[in-house]
Amino acid sequence: MKLGDISVSYVEILRKAMLALESNPQLILQQFGLNEITLASPDARISIPRFMRLGFASIQYSQKPWLGLEMGLQTQATNLGVAGLMALSSSNLKRACKSICHYELLSSYNARGQSAFYMSEGYGIAQFYSISPYNSFNLFVVDSVLSGWYNLARWLTGRNDCIEAMCFEFDEPEYSQAYSKYFDCEVRFSQPYNAVIIKPEALGYSVVHGCASTYELLKRQADADLEKVRMGLNFSEKVARVITPLLNGSTPSLDQVAEQLNMAPWTVRRKLVDEGGTFQQVLNDTRRDLAVSYVKDTAFTLGEIAYLLGFGSPTAFQRAFKRWTGVAPGSYRHDTNTD
Repeated sequence: MKLGDISVSYVEILRKAMLALESNPQLILQQFGLNEITLASPDARISIPRFMRLGFASIQYSQKPWLGLEMGLQTQATNLGVAGLMALSSSNLKRACKSICHYELLSSYNARGQSAFYMSEGYGIAQFYSISPYNSFNLFVVDSVLSGWYNLARWLTGRNDCIEAMCFEFDEPEYSQAYSKYFDCEVRFSQPYNAVIIKPEALGYSVVHGCASTYELLKRQADADLEKVRMGLNFSEKVARVITPLLNGSTPSLDQVAEQLNMAPWTVRRKLVDEGGTFQQVLNDTRRDLAVSYVKDTAFTLGEIAYLLGFGSPTAFQRAFKRWTGVAPGSYRHDTNTD
């Protein structure tokens, strides 16, 4: 299992942010083999580990660690693909937020989870999944997504009073003074989740360019495309996608996975048997494939990877990794990075 990939439209956002910060992105894009033809392709994707390395390289080159915040400022509805176009034609802000989160999978797949929109005590919560542990390779990702949602809410409604607070799961970073320049609301660090908190009254604000017929047309196509994405997976793959975000610090049970799939545990077990597998086999295979991706493609320490995969200790993870691949994870990382 790969860690995920996203549309190259997010690279376009990064490029615009670099230019806005008076830093030429051309050299960095060339280093990563990204040209105008690729960036103009509707089907082109970039892996999430590669995108994180691109962002890290861009931050080092520009010396602007708040690059992600600027990316949010440069984000337009069209950068989010069909989900963004649906938000643009929505009747109100609540429906726009639902569209952005629900149809995210059409332009962005992350094995760690999916964004969600829900209500809590009258407030609208647009929540971006956790990508902890945080480091210099992924802080900008959270910054860019939440900043993008913040600015889209203002742009879609034409109003500046939509947002109650911005919540960031990570601790206050060294460049925290930059947040006050990008957000005209309370900013909270070390929170239980990454989220934009939308005021109750703002949820009903009309979207400036809303159009009911266009929204329904886009929704019809988006639902069909989403079904194609899901139908392309066999049941074992669907189970693996549910298992992955649940691995964070613990080993998910069959009952937990069944609940996420809205099925009885025995139904999940039977469907897996019909495909010639078992729940334990899918769990082990998912851990193995993610372990290889984490060791090869990320800067996470072995202890962090052990936690992400639900192992009780780094030693237990290292033993499992050697059993899966025949080599220790440290050696595997060294060999793959020097090929």
